[in-house]
Amino acid sequence: MPTGGQILVEALRTQGAEIAFGVPGESYLAVLDALHDTPDLRFIICRQEGGAAMMADAYGKMTGKPGICFVTRGPGATNASAGVHIAQQDSTPMILFVGQVARNQVDREAFQEIDYRRMFGQLAKWVAQIDDAARIPEYISRAYHTATTGRPGPVVLALPEDMLCDIVDAPTTAAPCIPIEAAPGRADMERLESMLAEAERPLVIVGGGGWNADTCAELQHFAEAWDLPVGASFRAQDRMDNNHPNYVGDIGIGINPKLAERVRNADVILALGARLGEMTTSNYTLIQSPEPKQALIHVHPGAEELGRVYRPTLGINAGMTAFLNATTAINPRPTEREGWVAGARADYEEWNGHVAPVPGDAHMGEIVLWLRDTLGPDAFICNGAGNFSSWFHRFYRYRDYRTQLAPTSGSMGYGAPACVAAKIVFPEREAIAIAGDGDFLMHGQEFATAMQYGANVIIIVVNNGMYGTIRMHQEREYPDRISGTQLINPDFAALARSYGGHGETVERTEDFAAAFQRARNAGIPALIEVKVDPEAITPTMTLSAIRDQALARKDS
Repeated sequence: MPTGGQILVEALRTQGAEIAFGVPGESYLAVLDALHDTPDLRFIICRQEGGAAMMADAYGKMTGKPGICFVTRGPGATNASAGVHIAQQDSTPMILFVGQVARNQVDREAFQEIDYRRMFGQLAKWVAQIDDAARIPEYISRAYHTATTGRPGPVVLALPEDMLCDIVDAPTTAAPCIPIEAAPGRADMERLESMLAEAERPLVIVGGGGWNADTCAELQHFAEAWDLPVGASFRAQDRMDNNHPNYVGDIGIGINPKLAERVRNADVILALGARLGEMTTSNYTLIQSPEPKQALIHVHPGAEELGRVYRPTLGINAGMTAFLNATTAINPRPTEREGWVAGARADYEEWNGHVAPVPGDAHMGEIVLWLRDTLGPDAFICNGAGNFSSWFHRFYRYRDYRTQLAPTSGSMGYGAPACVAAKIVFPEREAIAIAGDGDFLMHGQEFATAMQYGANVIIIVVNNGMYGTIRMHQEREYPDRISGTQLINPDFAALARSYGGHGETVERTEDFAAAFQRARNAGIPALIEVKVDPEAITPTMTLSAIRDQALARKDS
């Protein structure tokens, strides 16, 4: 008869799991032993549990299937919590398995013991502990259904060490999960048809989870048929080809002021999958809560999200596949809003292509435009959090679904592990990570994981010698009082070479293209450090200008 560890691995295989990320721990050795005999379920050894959980989140984003992560108890789980938080706020399907103390040690504050139901209660869709090995297939089935049904999200399952060693007579197979998706009713679609036909200034805002390449194609057809401008919620820019004439830009941090005005002045907003959170609504100012000035059609796979912040004029509880399939049954009516769409697109193209001069010899705007013209449409762009990402939000054009791997939760350190996961899962595609200097050192050790698995990523570290976003806010609120934001950094290129990778340093814009091509041709993981002027804090403002404005405001 099988052990609990063997039953768990077989249950994952039955659900279609093909890869798991993690850091080993003695609390789940029985699982690692079972994986030894299961080569079709790869275990990717990571260097820190936060990086492992972020890799699992990236897998969930890329595939729509739950990303699997294994960590040990106590510090392993606390490290991994950053990835769980990302999956929750980003609506990513994910399952985190945490080794737990033996059942006869529970509630004694045993070595590294934590009650994971309490710890992860607000971070995950469901948290449970498997105390009976015979019930493992049941728990795995429920975990897959929970992670993928409705609004996708993370599940956490604790695994007592002794339970995994139990030998039990239990079924080792179970039917694979088929995600359950809510569908819109006929009355909802009829009202949608009427509202869109009467709208003079409609705007679609897309985002959230539950998308795939087919739904993105359906979105494009829907926008074309109804003459609808489509904007992307924060870090959801890959839901529609940015070269499409109906795409009008990202609605997030550093939003085009003209697009912000269009959100305010829209008569109908159709939110597809987006939660309309703080970043997308510019701190809840573009759309008024709880009663929006615009007529709001809110389509979301999670019923609990409808009316949570905004009272919708029409709330539709539906998944993206079901909703967009249903749009083919409603009839587009002639409209006179071609100028509305064309004007919004013209605003985007001007904003997306105009690079203002900034201090320093290395200009990130010009570098991003070069990458935009150089990289193929299926290249992954991965980033964590920091002002460095604003250059890609503004100037890069995402063309294929799930080529943007970035946390809407604003979690630093995400870019490098996500990039490694992307290259491991899709080795034939280019994977580029963009990281700030502070951001990279949060999980830069996963460069070692790239080396171990031959994942030939290219990581671009934008080095300005500080925690730039915090410094920007500091100058705005406490001008000329620098505290806690300065950094002394290593030689990042030499650091990459110390891992056995390829390292480059770029200090001038004109040197970047050749350095990137050398990194491409290196045949090993590569890192390019781009040294930028600290004054070049955003595509439109310098640190000095932000400081001067703040000082003038305080003096007035």
